[in-house]
Amino acid sequence: YLRINPRGLVPSISYDGEIVTESAIVAQFLADAHPSHLVPVAGSKDAALRRARIAFFVDTYFSKANSLLFKLQLSKSDAEVAEVAATFVDIIAKEIEPLLKDAAPYFDGSDKVTLAEVLTGSFTLRLFSFAKHGLVPKTILSSLEERAPAFYKWAQVVNATPSVNGIYNEEVVVERTRERISSMKAAQA
Repeated sequence: YLRINPRGLVPSISYDGEIVTESAIVAQFLADAHPSHLVPVAGSKDAALRRARIAFFVDTYFSKANSLLFKLQLSKSDAEVAEVAATFVDIIAKEIEPLLKDAAPYFDGSDKVTLAEVLTGSFTLRLFSFAKHGLVPKTILSSLEERAPAFYKWAQVVNATPSVNGIYNEEVVVERTRERISSMKAAQA
């Protein structure tokens, strides 16, 4: 595999002999190569604006919120867990919630999954699974429901979407995450 992809990143695909690597890049490439409802075809002002809104949403979710879940899982005290969880909810409420005001039920008023859901859906699945199984505080979900109701509703729709959850094995993901967290905490000790 490293001969094909020296950086070892996954996923990678070979497309007409070209290697395309990293999940967001692969997804964007496939959406561009095979136009569908995921993202509008480039070429018009409206399409460019919608593509920009999707890109901004995804960037905001990952750069501002998602990384806090890793910090939350590696927190060393109950006080730190509470602080990081509150910060995560604050960021979702401030940064993500306004971007979902038009979700109907998907991003930007779409009635079908968009590239925004393709790129973030596996992470909203994990968020809800991790809360359910105690890898993050269960209260994070009730806080999100109260403070970021559009996000909470959108995430539930995304999580229930077959193309998002079809291959998701909650038990395996939770168990592997527990093992990885234990290893990382042991290495920090």
